[in-house]
Amino acid sequence: MKLTKLPLAFLKFLVVLGSIMTSTVHAERLKDISNISGQRPNQLVGYGLVVGLDGSGDQTTQTPFTIQSVLQMIGTLGITVPPGGQAQLRNAAAVMVTAEMPALARPGQAIDITVSSMGNAQSLKGGTLLMTPLRAADGQVYAQAQGNVVISGAGASAGGATTTVNHLSAGRIPSGALIERAVPSIMPEEFVQLDLKQSDFSMMQKTSQAIGKRFGVGTAIPIDARSLNVRVPLEPLRRVAFMAELQDLDVEQTSGPAKVILNSRTGSVVMNQAVKLAPSAVAHGNLTVRIQSTPEVSQPNALSRGATVTTSQDTATVSSDGKPDNLIAIPGGANLSSVVKALNMLGATPSDLISILQSLKSSGALTAEIEVI
Repeated sequence: MKLTKLPLAFLKFLVVLGSIMTSTVHAERLKDISNISGQRPNQLVGYGLVVGLDGSGDQTTQTPFTIQSVLQMIGTLGITVPPGGQAQLRNAAAVMVTAEMPALARPGQAIDITVSSMGNAQSLKGGTLLMTPLRAADGQVYAQAQGNVVISGAGASAGGATTTVNHLSAGRIPSGALIERAVPSIMPEEFVQLDLKQSDFSMMQKTSQAIGKRFGVGTAIPIDARSLNVRVPLEPLRRVAFMAELQDLDVEQTSGPAKVILNSRTGSVVMNQAVKLAPSAVAHGNLTVRIQSTPEVSQPNALSRGATVTTSQDTATVSSDGKPDNLIAIPGGANLSSVVKALNMLGATPSDLISILQSLKSSGALTAEIEVI
C-alpha cells in the first residue's frame, strides 16, 4: 500500500475542524432555567413572642403591644393578672416570624424560619420563640413555629461604652417550623406547563427543539415566549422518570439582551457582552467623551474561499478641562468598558458615570437597557 503525503493546507483544515468539534457550547439544565407551573414556594408570616432574654428585651413602657401580647398569652394558659398592675418585662420581645414554604411540602416537614424584633429589644440572643402560627396570603395557618433563636452576632457594654458585632435583633431557627397543612396540588394531566424564568423567543425555540430532539417531535408545544406545554405519560412511574430526565436535559443558551446595571450607592457599573456604543460625543462638566468609528476592510487570501468583510475600528477618547495632556486614547474598540475605564482614570465620580451613560442611552448611542439599583 502506497502512502501519499498530505498537503499542508489539508492538515491545517483537519486541525481547525478538530478544534471546532472539541469546543463545547454553553448549555444549562432545563431545571435551572424554568419552573413547573403550579409548583412554587409560598411565603408565610406570623407574630410571636421571644422569651428568656437576659434583660435585653422590649421596654414595655415604650412598646405596649408587647405587654398586651404577654397578657393575652398567659391568659390562654389560665393565669389571671390583677387589674391595675404595672408589669415591667425585660426578658420578652415581640417579633415577626417569616418563612418560605417550599413547593409540594407535606405535613410534618420542617422548614427554617427567620425571627425579627418589632420593638426596641437590644438583642434576641439566648431567647426562645413560643409557639407561633404562620399564615399564608389566604389567611390560613400552614405551619407552627417554635424553638431557640440562633444569633450570629455578639454585644458587650461596660459603663457608657458599647460594642456590637453583626446584627442582634434578628436571627434564625433551623427547622424551627413544622408544616401543618399542604397546599392543594394539581392533578396529573396529559400536559405539564413549563415557564421559563426569562421571557425570550430564541430561548423558547431552543428549549422546544431540545425537548423534541430527545423525546420526539410534538412533545413540546410552545405557548408564548415564556410558557410551553410538554406531553408527559399518565402512569406515575413513567411520569416520574420522564420528568427527571426532562429536567436534566441540557439546553443551549442564547445571548441575553444588552443591559447595563448601575448602582448609584456604590458607583458600580456592570454590563454584559452585548452592550455596544455608536460614534458619539458627550460633554459633562469638565469631562468630554468622544467615540469614533473607522471602517476597515478585511481581505482574505486568494485560496481561502473567504469573503471580504467590512469591520470598524472604534476609538474612545476622554478629555478633562480641555487640556491636551489629559487626552487619553483607548485603542481596540470603543466599547462601554473602555469608556468607563477612561472615566475612572480621570477621577469621574459615580454620579458622572451614571449621567454620561444615561445621556448616551437617551441619544441612541448606547444600545442597551439601563437599570439603576
